[in-house]
Amino acid sequence: MPNFLSAPSTLPMAWMRPHKMPTILITGANRGLGFEFTQQYLRDGWHVIATCRVPTKATALQQLAAQNKNLQIETLEASDQNSIATLASKLENVALDILLNNAGIYSGVGKTRSDQENDSSQNFGTLDAVAWAKVLQTNTVAPLMVTQAFLPNIKRGQQNKIVFISSRMGSIERTNAPDAIAYRSSKAALNAAMRNISLSLQPEKITVVSFHPGWVQTDMGGAGADLTPEASITHIRQVIANLTMKQTGQFLNYDGGTIPW
Repeated sequence: MPNFLSAPSTLPMAWMRPHKMPTILITGANRGLGFEFTQQYLRDGWHVIATCRVPTKATALQQLAAQNKNLQIETLEASDQNSIATLASKLENVALDILLNNAGIYSGVGKTRSDQENDSSQNFGTLDAVAWAKVLQTNTVAPLMVTQAFLPNIKRGQQNKIVFISSRMGSIERTNAPDAIAYRSSKAALNAAMRNISLSLQPEKITVVSFHPGWVQTDMGGAGADLTPEASITHIRQVIANLTMKQTGQFLNYDGGTIPW
């Protein structure tokens, strides 16, 4: 396995500068990993359809769009079927090379990192069904419904790749703590669903994978995390660029290694 942990400037130009402008749709693009994906794909000449729940409040995205004509911002509440259907209809004739399901939440309660870290609703003994269902809906059901809606767009594209941002916390084999039951189960279920649809789409030569992005310095990961968003996304993008059908259905680390289920 090649070492992808070198500085971003050393990445091969062959995958960074496609001759024809490809198109990617990114969910949850207004902050964190989604925003970093958006910036990097724009820098490399892609047309980026960046989606978020409330574009008018996505200040950083709006500023980026003012500087780059290749950025298209669209409204998408991935947990809302009407929102998905509205955007799918609007983009009906758009060919997508990559669909990147990035949007997700850690907790079904609270809005701050402190609230989420102390989320007793995810601990056995104080589990909350409503909060758990919210995490499952957002992290598992929503990305599959988005994928189903935009599958015709992927079929029209050239690269034919569907990517899910998962987490190593969804690995049952590597679970070593009793906390975050809602989050862990939502990512384990996402990986299982990803594996299923990869088999469904294998005859059509559509590559489907999920990624653990590493422990990243975002609102969810915290300032003490190991990786910067730039480093994590740079490595993931290189792996995505080199994906083949041999890897479809795999749960991958950000550096391209496989993670046990």
